[in-house]
Amino acid sequence: MKYIKIDKKDWPSGLDKASESYRLFGPQREEEFHSFKELEKGVEPDLSCLNTRLSPKSLIYPQSEAMMEYTLDQSQDDHHIMKEVKKDYAPQAVIGIRPCDAKAFILVQKNFDTPDYKDPYWIRAYESTTFVGLACNSPCSSCFCTTAGCGPFHEEGLDLLLLDAEDHYLAKSLTQKGDAFLNAAGWDAEVEEDRVGQQIESAKQAAEEKITSFVNTDKLRGIDTNELYKAPFWEEVAFSCINCGTCTYVCPTCWCFDIQDENHGNSGCRMRNWDSCMFPLFTLHGSGHNPRDTKIHRVRQRFMHKLKYYVDKYENGIQCVGCGRCVRLCPVNIDIRRVCELMNNYGAVKDACAV
Repeated sequence: MKYIKIDKKDWPSGLDKASESYRLFGPQREEEFHSFKELEKGVEPDLSCLNTRLSPKSLIYPQSEAMMEYTLDQSQDDHHIMKEVKKDYAPQAVIGIRPCDAKAFILVQKNFDTPDYKDPYWIRAYESTTFVGLACNSPCSSCFCTTAGCGPFHEEGLDLLLLDAEDHYLAKSLTQKGDAFLNAAGWDAEVEEDRVGQQIESAKQAAEEKITSFVNTDKLRGIDTNELYKAPFWEEVAFSCINCGTCTYVCPTCWCFDIQDENHGNSGCRMRNWDSCMFPLFTLHGSGHNPRDTKIHRVRQRFMHKLKYYVDKYENGIQCVGCGRCVRLCPVNIDIRRVCELMNNYGAVKDACAV
């Protein structure tokens, strides 16, 4: 671990140097929103945005991804054989990712990189990526990261953490990937931890004090799953839902997908596309039966997965990093913070009613 001071006047030239070794991605403004996009030569990431509308999960796990390709032309030697689509897994760096989004990849890794099942597409993209985080000096009003296992200066999942210190950045290198990126950019003005440690700690404390939104999760694991599934509040929670799927698409920890073959003439490819548990077709069987045929079923599944099933299975907290995107962007104002409180307090409420 080391600390590097980067004068902002040296920031553009450093990015130009780094672009010789990495494909660079960063937040770019698109009308009223920001999105993570590949940075063209001479273009800097817009680090003034509080957070992007969509998380950068698509840089590792694209919304649509060609996996396999095939030909049915029998004049070809490899006809009727599925072949993996060749992809470029050259080094890339994500500049300005927020700590919550970096932590989200650690949660998602539980699904794509396990001892029993390994997704080669996700793993290769993830391992080729360097995450250059930007600490949140001024978190969004809807952020509740500090009670979701994260925080505005959280380091898990990052290779570098940047602190905006007015006329310069302080870069804390956390991994060998972080060291390699600093070397590629030519940023080498190392400073002693004693000189900057207190500055970083003070900035962290000040940022955390600005967070006014919280969730309680301490009782979730102890509540009986079937009792929570049958809780009476689900109808009220689901009443306004329109099953648009916005919450799942903007969420950095949602990982559901569908796989389809797309054929044109004698050739085709096997595609993986984002899917959502909020869509009516998500659980539709070939027989026509749908085990989640109402929106109550689907809304309950989303929250039970994130706040109960994941908690019980992995024992490392909730499947949420508190970024607040679903809170800000839900068109009917369904709020995961309120649902979490209903779920977390259900055991106590039920016991009180029984007395």
